[in-house]
Order: sequence, then C-alpha cells, then structure tokens
Amino acid sequence: MCGRYAATANPDDLIEEFEIDADRTGDPSRSILKSPQDPPPGTPDYNMAPTKQAPVVLTRVPKGALRGSGPGALAPQEPGVGVRQLRLLTWGLVPSWAKETKVGLRMTDARAETVLDKAGFAKAAVARRCLVPAAGWYEWQVSPVATDSKGKPRKQPFFIHREDGQPIAFAGLYEFWRDRTVVDNDDPQAWLATFTIVTTAADPGMDRIHDRQPLVLEREDWSRWLDPGLTDPAEVGEMLAFAQPGRFAAYPISPAVGATRNNGPGLLEPLPASELVGVVDPETGEVINGG
Repeated sequence: MCGRYAATANPDDLIEEFEIDADRTGDPSRSILKSPQDPPPGTPDYNMAPTKQAPVVLTRVPKGALRGSGPGALAPQEPGVGVRQLRLLTWGLVPSWAKETKVGLRMTDARAETVLDKAGFAKAAVARRCLVPAAGWYEWQVSPVATDSKGKPRKQPFFIHREDGQPIAFAGLYEFWRDRTVVDNDDPQAWLATFTIVTTAADPGMDRIHDRQPLVLEREDWSRWLDPGLTDPAEVGEMLAFAQPGRFAAYPISPAVGATRNNGPGLLEPLPASELVGVVDPETGEVINGG
C-alpha cells in the first residue's frame, strides 16, 4: 500500500455509519506534526498521509473498569460490554516499548500474513484492533512500457474504491505510547495514540496497479474485529485471512495527489484517457496510450 487514502466523511456521518457510542474526536490529543494539520483533524481530508491524525473506530472498556490509569490502561472484558468510540489517532504505529516516536514512520502498514508474528504488531493484533474509515485509497502503477524524463518507469496514480459505493473500513491496529518526560499521567501530551493499516494481497485486476491493498472488512465483521474479548490468535488469524475479490474498482487520477499539500474533491476526478501514457487498464490488462 502506497501510504495515502481519502477520508472524506464528516464525524457526524461516521457516528451514524459505524454506530458510534462515544464521539471522542473533540478530546485533547497529542500530535507529532510540527505545523498545524491542514485540513484540520476530524474534517474531510482527501489526501490522508502518515503522521496525520485520522478518524479511527475502536472499542474500549468503560473508564471505571480499567486497570491502571491513563488512556493506555487495559482490562479483560466480556464480548459486547465495551464502548465503541470515534477517536483521532496518528497514522504510523508507535509500540508502547518504543524509545521514540519516529518508529511510526516505518509502521504505517502491517502485513496480514505476518502481523501475529511481528513484535511490533502482535500484541495489538490480539488486543487493540480498530477500523479506519475511508472513501478509498490511492496507489501508483509503475508503467511496464513508458518512462519519464529521467528514464525511469512512469508512475500513474489511481483511486481505488468500492464499486457499490459503500464506505470502506480498513482493518487496523492501534497503540498508546507513554512519553516519560511528561510527569502528569493525565496530561494529554503524555500519551500518543497511533494506528497502522493491515494490508493483504491485492485482488485480481487490482494487482495490475499494485501487489498489495488494505484489508477491507465487511460490515457484518466489524463488531467481531473490534471486540476486545476476541484474543485468540487463531480466531484473529481467520479474520486476517479474509478475502472477497470483485468489490473494488479503480480509475487513473491526476498526479497532483502525489503532493500532500494538495487536497480537496478535485483529487478524485478521473484523468481523461487522452492524458494517459503507458497505463495498464486494471480490468482488461490493455496498455493505454492517449494523446
């Protein structure tokens, strides 16, 4: 997965779509960005990139049932007693044991095939799973026939979305990282909440764009994925192996999406065939050379 997606929904829409019990997007939270996020966190963002704060759905135990203190405290619970929340988390997982936050830049996605075996992801996979709402994601196709001005293969961005128009929910994992330099445990700056997106092998056709794609769960599996009571690695592994080809469609878009400063619905506009050079049609496999 390339590391960009479109998070175009307003919190109110996500609250309804994901049956949220508690909207926590207004809570004070720590950001790792040096400049204010643009667009602001919690508003539609058509070019979501790592290190930004994004809306994430997760289920937590009510505060009175927590063991310990701080937002990272955990407690066992029975299925169905948690509170489904909408929160703003930073994209790029920072494990609780990490010495600094930069590790998150290397952990923006997690391979479904190995996530239960990797030290940085394994604990979160069985205890801290989340859903990442999206309208779709971006991927860059490397041309097999055309080169750019530097002699390198041309890269054409595509927007990939559900063909039925339904919202997308990426399978994700989340973590809380404690900044030991902040003394007050209740200070929002003491905690950094982060997430990663689980990826899997790309569907037939979509693999003509890229060989990986986010693991997109169906609505009937959302509750099970979010259930903190589901801690059996074998059962989690079954969900990580989910595949249902044929759900997605893709079309080429402007290279403007490559710059994170560019944003807005214009990024989703299809690129005319006349402007395509050496692009492989994901449905037919034919090479398109416009002009």
